[in-house]
This record gives sequence, structure tokens and C-alpha cells, in this order.
Amino acid sequence: MQQNGITTMSEADINSSQPQGQDPHRVYPRRPRVALYSHDTMGVGHLRRNLLIAQTLARSELQATSLMITGAYETNFFSLPDGVDCLTLPRIYKNPRGDYAAAKLDISMHELARIRRESICAALEQFEPDVLIVDKVPIGACGEILPALRSLADRGHTRCVLGLRDILDDSTTVRSEWLSRQNIQVIDDFYDAIWIYGDRRVYNAVQEYHFPQSLSKKSRFTGYLDQTSRVDTGFADTCRGLNGATPSHRKKVVCAVGGGQDGTKLVETFINAVTPDVDAIVLTGPYLPHPALQAASRAAAIRKNLQIVDFTPEADVFIAGADRVVAMAGYNTVCSILSFCRPALLVPRIAPRREQWIRAQRLHELRLVDVISPEHLTPKSLARWLRRPVEHFSDARDLVDLNGLDRIVEWVASLLAGHENHLEVAPATTMPP
Repeated sequence: MQQNGITTMSEADINSSQPQGQDPHRVYPRRPRVALYSHDTMGVGHLRRNLLIAQTLARSELQATSLMITGAYETNFFSLPDGVDCLTLPRIYKNPRGDYAAAKLDISMHELARIRRESICAALEQFEPDVLIVDKVPIGACGEILPALRSLADRGHTRCVLGLRDILDDSTTVRSEWLSRQNIQVIDDFYDAIWIYGDRRVYNAVQEYHFPQSLSKKSRFTGYLDQTSRVDTGFADTCRGLNGATPSHRKKVVCAVGGGQDGTKLVETFINAVTPDVDAIVLTGPYLPHPALQAASRAAAIRKNLQIVDFTPEADVFIAGADRVVAMAGYNTVCSILSFCRPALLVPRIAPRREQWIRAQRLHELRLVDVISPEHLTPKSLARWLRRPVEHFSDARDLVDLNGLDRIVEWVASLLAGHENHLEVAPATTMPP
């Protein structure tokens, strides 16, 4: 109907717009509701970690339904399991000065921050989650999740968890930047628990970063997140052959550079190092600089044993099928290497964050991976590693806790039941020398 030239919907219109076969007045039984937030200003690592958690909760006995709130538009290319959906926020990025700015919209950061802040708050108020899991940044980008935290606290229904990857950065940087007075106060006021997605025997973030007592009491290590559940048979056809060729029985070597924004040197070196007797796959990520992607694509056009994959929702299927992996040392990539026990050479990022270097070094000490620093990476050194026997690697599942997803399900169940025993975890065993 029209009123004063404005088209409005009547109640009948609204009812007729309901999906066919659905009763708009039906009362749905309330499954546990979990919301997962990640600001996602660079790469898709936070998104992929939260998506795996949401998938696990949906498929567990909890049958939780999850709303993911993310700043990564790539979420639209992932296959969302039943019971999981997402709210994608307008994108932001950090400019060369280190300040946040609008990535696509031609508006001020003040305007964009308001859109994101109000969208997050409205979504969480309507969704009314039983549990909210916030990834890494307690206040969100530019403090955007603070109004929602206050609103949920006033309602008194939602339990809030801060989820951290195993390593944030070197100790000095984390203590000066992440452990700010504001972050500590927000965690004290609004968060019930801190879940660290790692094994404290590999890296004890609580001790390394000198968490204050209030944060230490809330912190528990889930263990690393086993990536094997990501590998779905629906993705299997994507890596069976190279450049449309029939599958070969030659060794398969995979190069993975995470999001790809700083992966140019590794991609170029890998392409120059691989020999014609192996099948090589390069996972460039969606952010590899365009000139580097063009050069890699030209190389693949004339080399039948080389395949370039610029974006894939599930890189894990390639790693699972690889005989060897050459990769940067981002959290999800390393979890995949550990989960599938693949022989790997890590070439970690060393700037502006030391997180990857620390992770690679700790795992190298356990004989789980080999490591080479970026400045020592050459086609010759990489080719030498590709020819090296792999018998010296240890089995990751014998040395590292990979039960993080199971533990998260248990702890979410405890939070839903109103118990505090989600803070209990079996003591770490002694690491081998």
C-alpha cells in the first residue's frame, strides 16, 4: 500500500513474504546460541578460526546455532554449515600510518566506525546469544564492540569469552600494546574467560606475557584446533589433477602463504625451486600482490606440473594430500600441518609481528617442522630441502595437544549450564627434551 507516496507493507504482505511452508507464528525451540566476532582487518585467519569453531559447535551434541560477525567479505565464499550464518561488516584496513580507514566506501572512518558499531550492537541485542566469543581484540576494532558488551552485561544473560591464538607477538610488544590499561579493564569487567587456542607446553602465553592475576585466573589453554574436520569430500576434486591433467602418482608439494599479502618472495622462490619431477601447487591467498600473481600464473601456463590457486575456501584439503609443505607460519596453516602430520618447511614472517617466527622456532625445537628465515631463503636452499629425507620429523599428535575443538564444546556446555568448571583443564604433561 502507499501512504503519502511511500510504499509500506501491510501485515498480509509481511505474512505472504514468509518462505513457503513456514508458519510465521511458529514458536521454535531455542537451541543454544553462540555469537563469534572478529574484526578481520587483514587476512582471513580470524574468520577461518571462528568458522571452524562455529561448525564444530553446530555438529556437536549441543547443536548450537551460531551468528558470525566478521569484517571479512570472503566469508561469502565459504560453505556455511547448517545452523551457522554471518553478518558481514563494511571493510576497514590499516593504512601505511597504522591508522584504520575505510577499505571500500568513500566515507570517513568516523562514519564507518559508527555503522559497524551500531550493526554489531543491534545484531547481538536481537540474537541474544548465550555465549559470545570475541577473537583477539577485547574492545574490537576502534572499540566497536564495547556498546554491545555493555548492553549484553545489562541484560545479564550472555557469557563472554575472549579467544586468543597461541602467540600474539613477542613479549615486549604484547605487554606494551595489547596489555593496555583499557584492555585489562574491559576483560575484567565483561569477560568470563580467556581461551588460548594453543598448548602451553609449546608456548605459555600467560607466563610469557606476564598476565596480571585477574587475567591469569580467567585464562585456560584449549589445545590447538584440529583441522581435519575441514576436509570435506566435496572439495576433493579441486586438487586431484594439475591444470586439468589426470592425477599423477608423483610427489605433491604444496606452497601456502596464508592471505598472501606478504607472500611474494616465498611464491617466487618456490616456483624457481621446484623440479619437473614433482607436482607443485601454490596457494597464493586472496591478497598476493597482483604483479606476483600474474608472474606465477604465467609460469603455470607453461609448466604442466605447476598449479596456481589464488583463493580456496579450504586450503586444508591441499595440505592433507601433500607429500611436503612449504609455508609461512600463520596459525591456521600450522594447525593444518600438525593435524595432518605433514613434513613442512616454515618460512615465517618476521616483521612487523614476530608471532610467526616464535611459533616456528618452538615447533622446530620439538622436531615437528623445519624452519628457514626469509633472508636465507633462496631457490637453491629450498631445492635442497625438497630433496632432503623426511624421516627426522616427529609425529605431532605424540607431542602437541590437538584437542582444542573438543574442549571448546565441553566448555561451552559448561557455560550454558551456568557452571564454572569450564575453567578446569587437565595439567600439562612434561615436554620431551
